[in-house]
Amino acid sequence: MAPAGKVSGFYREGNDWFCNAGLLSDITVAVDGVNFHLHKFPLISKCGKIAKIIEESQSTNEGTFTMALEEFPGGPDTLLIAAKFCYDVRVEFTPKNVVMVYCAADYLEMTDKYGEGNLLSKSESFFHKNTLRNWKDCILALQSSATVIPRADKLQIISKCLNALSMMVCTDPSLFGWPMMMYGSLQSPGGSILWNGINTGARIRSSESNWWFEDISYLSVGLFERLIQTMEARGIRPENLAGAIMYYARKYLPGLGRWQGGQSGKSITVASFSMTPAAVDQRVLLESIVKLLPKKKGKSFCRFLLGLLRVALILGVNHTCQDSLERRIGMQLELATLDSLLIPTYSDSDSLYNTDCVERIIHHFTSSEPRVTSFSPSSFDLEKSPSSGPLRNVAKLIDGYIAEVASDVNLKPRKIRSLAESLPESSRSLHDGLYRALDIYFKAHPWLPEKDKEQLCNIIDYQKLSIDACAHASQNERLPLRIILQVLFFEQLQLRTALAGCLHALDTEIAPAAPMTVPNEMAGQIVQRDGWVAVVRENQVLKVDMEKMRSRVRELEEEFSKIKQEMKRVTKSHSSLSSPRLIARRIGCKLLPRSSDARADIVGTPRASVEQARISRNSSHRKSFSLF
Repeated sequence: MAPAGKVSGFYREGNDWFCNAGLLSDITVAVDGVNFHLHKFPLISKCGKIAKIIEESQSTNEGTFTMALEEFPGGPDTLLIAAKFCYDVRVEFTPKNVVMVYCAADYLEMTDKYGEGNLLSKSESFFHKNTLRNWKDCILALQSSATVIPRADKLQIISKCLNALSMMVCTDPSLFGWPMMMYGSLQSPGGSILWNGINTGARIRSSESNWWFEDISYLSVGLFERLIQTMEARGIRPENLAGAIMYYARKYLPGLGRWQGGQSGKSITVASFSMTPAAVDQRVLLESIVKLLPKKKGKSFCRFLLGLLRVALILGVNHTCQDSLERRIGMQLELATLDSLLIPTYSDSDSLYNTDCVERIIHHFTSSEPRVTSFSPSSFDLEKSPSSGPLRNVAKLIDGYIAEVASDVNLKPRKIRSLAESLPESSRSLHDGLYRALDIYFKAHPWLPEKDKEQLCNIIDYQKLSIDACAHASQNERLPLRIILQVLFFEQLQLRTALAGCLHALDTEIAPAAPMTVPNEMAGQIVQRDGWVAVVRENQVLKVDMEKMRSRVRELEEEFSKIKQEMKRVTKSHSSLSSPRLIARRIGCKLLPRSSDARADIVGTPRASVEQARISRNSSHRKSFSLF
């Protein structure tokens, strides 16, 4: 009940509030440096806390009583609403002030014990009947409760808002009863679809699953974390939760968007009201996000995790958070891309890229796939193993990564070796990528000693180099001589193996086909391999022909060099031995006799004529013998 005289309102002078009730104030209530000059009777009649304080002070009749309310919910603005309610002045509840008023009424003990329909019951009724039934009112109520969370938790205000929001996310947004931004003017006030201004009666069903991402992104980190946990307990799909978390992270971690390739997308909001973004601590936010992220795999999600890891290294988060990110990335490393894996060094290290971090990620990948390291090369079929696909992809990715970081002049050889050996030997069917990476490293480090080069080259299995890689390596001046000899040896070994396989295939085709029965399952496999066998056979034949040509060229070069050496040696000998016919006879060549020489021999010597006749007679005898 108000004191004598009609209360028309309150007015402020500096830091003092006065009530124009026509009576002198007999109590002063101070909140956060603001003084409220009020009257005892209306306060005592509705505020149990003030009544107890005045009763305990035993100074009700001695002048103006002064009291201070420490940690009052909502500050002076909320106390003004409570004071107006005590003077029967009309107060208005809104989604932005109802939580504060609710907590202030609880603080002042304004229960129905001190008057029916007191402020506590009024604010509680408005909260349950209005706020909890509306999406935007719940968001506003949660946002306004950031400074009174302990008392709001005690009154279960926060949990009720979180549960209400979770239920609404699981429901069709068109049933919430307010215009949706994504449909604009196509929706009637009743929620039906309009066609040329005519109400069709059809209800809008949202095909967007991310309509709520923007609205909840205005909550503080703590409330956002609790809301995601509540939604997860409600059974909302992990994909939707991950999308909301990623949206929230991109909004408050500005550096994250640069590594996402513009994936943040268009802002979609249901609530058509303006709110102020929450002030967040980026380090606390990132650590909270890592805890909230569900166990999910995907290319975009892996890229998001790598972006988070970059920001984490910049912000200097705790070791637990960084290890959790590296472990999550390692579990899906086969989905990563090379550009997202190139993480710069943000410390005082001389190297450009954080290779230690990548090496730890590879370790998490290999430890998450125990089957990968349990196979030996002899018993491991890389094509048929269920884990061979991810393993091959990671090996190709790491070879590309080594090639990219190899141009760093400060990168040590041991780091290249540890990166290359971090994966099992069975992960690479070909070592061409590894050879390319080492070639780039040798080109960027021309001062590297031969010993270090040989140690690095030992990580390559030269039997797994392709023909093109072998041809390049055999002519690569940057490789040590011993390595080039090994490459040539294995190249010859591959050609011999190819030739043997080709000959074996030809023998199999020439051999008579014996009658045999082939099981149905094997028949399908044989038919499927026929095409590949033909291609392999053709390649082998081409390789053999090329090798024959190479060997023939080498033989001709050797014969030519022998001829040159013999001619040089002969020219230095006695002049009598310098006859062209003698030289030709010594090197195994046969010259045709000239006609003049033949006539001179026949005419000049009788013995020569006799011998010539004998030779002609013997030749005719051989011809006659051959006829029989």
